This record gives sequence, structure tokens and C-alpha cells, in this order.
Amino acid sequence: MENVNNLGLVLAGSAIGAGLSMIAGIGPGIGEGYAVGKACEAIGRQPEQQGAVSRTMFIGCAIAESTGIYGFVVAILLMFANPFIGKLA
Repeated sequence: MENVNNLGLVLAGSAIGAGLSMIAGIGPGIGEGYAVGKACEAIGRQPEQQGAVSRTMFIGCAIAESTGIYGFVVAILLMFANPFIGKLA
């Protein structure tokens, strides 16, 4: 069995962490789909409230999407901007 050097261990940990951080995109996708479906039901029941329902839905979807974007940013940072790689090489 070969010895695992520090750089390989950091790279492997970064890749695994980046993959796990992309799981953060599942929650916003489910939540936004549910919110849009409920907004369509609300507009179908009260068409005169379409502007208020749509505005509230868009604000909620933007807030929900921010968690997915944070997970994506963490994944990109782990893969391409890892500060430990320069110190171990």
C-alpha cells in the first residue's frame, strides 16, 4: 500500500466536500417548485390578486435560491481556490 501524501489527501477532501456541497441545490429546487405550484393555485382561485401573489412568490423564490447559490460557491471555492494546495506543494 502506497503512502498518501498531504496534497492528495487535501485534493480528495476538496473533491468530496465540493460534491457534498452541491446537495444544497436539491432543497431550493423542491421548495421553489412547491411555491410556484401553490402560487398558480392561488391565482386560479383569485385572479384579481395575481400581482400580489406573483410578487410574493418571486421574492420567496429569490430567497430560497440563495441557499443553492451559496452551496455552488462553496463547491467552486473548494475545487479551484483551495488555499491549502499552495502551502502543501
